Amino acid sequence: MLKRVFVAPDPGRTRLRFAARAVLGIGLAVAVCGLAGLSLVGAVTGGLAALLALFTVTDATVRGQAVTTALLPAVGLPVLAAAAALHDHPVARDLTFLAIIGVGVYARRWGPRGHSLGVFAFMTFFVAQFLHATAGQLPELYAAVVLSLLTAAAVRFGAWCYEAHLPPAPVPAPPVGSGLARVTTRQAVQATAGAGFALVVGQLVSGHRWYWAVGATWWIFVNTASRGETLVRGFRRVLGTVIGIGLGLLVAVPVHGAGLPTAVLLAACVFGIFYTAAVSYTWMMLCVTLLAELLYGLLGVLTPGLLALRLAETGVGAVGAALAVLFVLPVTTHTTTDAWIQRALRCVHACTAEAAARLAGSTDADPAARVADLEQLLGRVRLSVAPLVHPLNPMLGRKRRARRVLALLDDCAREIRGLVAVAADPEASHDARLAAACWRVEAAVEALTGDGRDQLTAVAPEPLTTAPALAHLHGLERALAELATPLRTPSGSPLVGA
Repeated sequence: MLKRVFVAPDPGRTRLRFAARAVLGIGLAVAVCGLAGLSLVGAVTGGLAALLALFTVTDATVRGQAVTTALLPAVGLPVLAAAAALHDHPVARDLTFLAIIGVGVYARRWGPRGHSLGVFAFMTFFVAQFLHATAGQLPELYAAVVLSLLTAAAVRFGAWCYEAHLPPAPVPAPPVGSGLARVTTRQAVQATAGAGFALVVGQLVSGHRWYWAVGATWWIFVNTASRGETLVRGFRRVLGTVIGIGLGLLVAVPVHGAGLPTAVLLAACVFGIFYTAAVSYTWMMLCVTLLAELLYGLLGVLTPGLLALRLAETGVGAVGAALAVLFVLPVTTHTTTDAWIQRALRCVHACTAEAAARLAGSTDADPAARVADLEQLLGRVRLSVAPLVHPLNPMLGRKRRARRVLALLDDCAREIRGLVAVAADPEASHDARLAAACWRVEAAVEALTGDGRDQLTAVAPEPLTTAPALAHLHGLERALAELATPLRTPSGSPLVGA
């Protein structure tokens, strides 16, 4: 776990800049709230609004990010009003919370913007429960949210818009479908059911901190697309919470709201959340847990008993998520993994075709853009296959097959990157054997994805060649041929279907 965070590659120092900008933006947002004369509750609300604006808005372009950020108040302020107005009406409050959860998850069908707005709506309602907001506090809370979003936007799109100098990040489109065949629809039902369980049981555990259980269920569903992914994420959330509570007993409880040390630790937690999010959910949850403990210290209510209660509520939320994905419209790991692998393989073919066209002299071909798409798809494959290669997975045969598939897909990506690098050389010449090699790659992909009529057979060893493009293509052929074994059992079933 340590290696994953501190040794993970960070091309262009993107994660470092992402985290440093978050500390700056959130720190300035809290400072602006303080200068505006808002109370501690207002400053906390503003800080969390800025955190969400900087963390959850992930549109592919800077323009898209700015539009989504501008839409956040349109979603968050009405939800905040509803939460405050229903403070003394628990039944209506709970039903409204569940409705926001269902709509928030369903909104993911519209891509990153829908996801961001759904998360902001949920977290606005959650923060209102966290701070026990009432209708009388609404003007101050509104001011805090608006001021903080404006400050965060000024930092993100004005003072430090490093994305403006980067190519747009490709975002894989979610799997298609309609009705209950759409993954986002099924997950909306699952999340609502799991949150309903967490809400009821969480209130039995604590009538004041029940929202922790609901929050745990919600965040376990974020960025998951199958039963296995959700279960692994739930395990990592609980693990991160346990470690964070242990660290909180050593750090947050002794500090107990002291101004300067709390501010320094909060900045460190914000940095940790943003820096580790892309590589370790466990580490991110550790930082989130410690941040919550420090906020409770500022509010003067942090005790060891409260930390134990948080652990119990997190466990309730994890159980709710697990029950939902196992018994409510389950989306199997098999279905999701097979779909992402097939999309990655088709992208391999598209990359090959673009590189071949470039080598043939086409100036319109752009294989580099296809490589970026492939990297994103392989990231989704790794996330989907994570349950199969998890250390606690007892199915050793599937674990071996999944690791083999990942290794061979990485081989394909390496050969594609080499092929594209060769194609980018203006002096690279077209070889007559290139078209035949590309055709064989196309046939291999069609056999693996089921688009062709014939099953993939072993590729005969090719004679060694000094042509770099052909060398990479032959490497691709070998990797695709070897993928036939782990992807299909003798009966023809996919990777995880046995």
